[in-house]
Amino acid sequence: MIAAYQARCTARVDAALEKLFVAPREELTRLYAAMRYSVVNGGKRVRPLLAYAACEALGGEAGRADGAACAVELIHAYSLVHDDLPAMDDDALRRGQPTTHIAFDEACAILAGDGLQALAFEVIGNAQLNPQDTQTRLDMLLALTRAAGSAGMVGGQAIDLESVGRKIDQAALETMHRHKTGALIEASVQLGALASGRADSAALEALRRYAEAVGLAFQVQDDILDVESDTATLGKTQGKDQAHDKPTYPALLGLDAAKAYALALRDQALAALEGFGDNAEPLRALARYIVERRH
Repeated sequence: MIAAYQARCTARVDAALEKLFVAPREELTRLYAAMRYSVVNGGKRVRPLLAYAACEALGGEAGRADGAACAVELIHAYSLVHDDLPAMDDDALRRGQPTTHIAFDEACAILAGDGLQALAFEVIGNAQLNPQDTQTRLDMLLALTRAAGSAGMVGGQAIDLESVGRKIDQAALETMHRHKTGALIEASVQLGALASGRADSAALEALRRYAEAVGLAFQVQDDILDVESDTATLGKTQGKDQAHDKPTYPALLGLDAAKAYALALRDQALAALEGFGDNAEPLRALARYIVERRH
């Protein structure tokens, strides 16, 4: 099921994203090419999938979540462009392709990331690209802002950089990843739910618990794959965490315990959806996929 759902939603969000990268002036052609390169060169599209699945879980049509799906993928892509820069993770490979600063140059990559971030907020706020009522667009805008900024993803990245070479406990590691990875995953689910036009407080709370567990499971599995997989399969440099002496779940808990923890988080996510019907099957399938994926 998940492969067909992923293909359908990926085609949908890719078509919507493609329309965003038309340079308004000839002088901006290279910048827009770098922005497009950073987004449309593959990827699992997990965050757009979660946005669509959350919308559909509440009975909304997938099309209502196009703006949310585009926005979370734009934020995710911008974060990868900046993460790969020499001043950050200094990586030359992303999704099996040269990273943006290698394919273009560092200055262009920085500007492309900045452009993608701003474009995400434009998509959410634009009534044509995100045809919700004004209050819903505002709620979605605030949710994305919190998830992307210093209280969310950027804050998590700062904690990550401060943790290199240090010994931290599991609570501190989870705090870092709930910000760095989990915040945008939680926002993907929240934005999709809001886009449905049918989200009440009880549904939002259940989906928050689901997304919190899934977001952490995603990072635990990423850490496992950094140990077990290879560069060709991952599409990025394998073993970078260990090489950079970064704290990870396998390093802290041991590989077997990290795998067990990922499965426990999957089960927490599934339990949060107990009150949902068949419309939530894509969300359930995504929870399973996140801890079973090999790249």
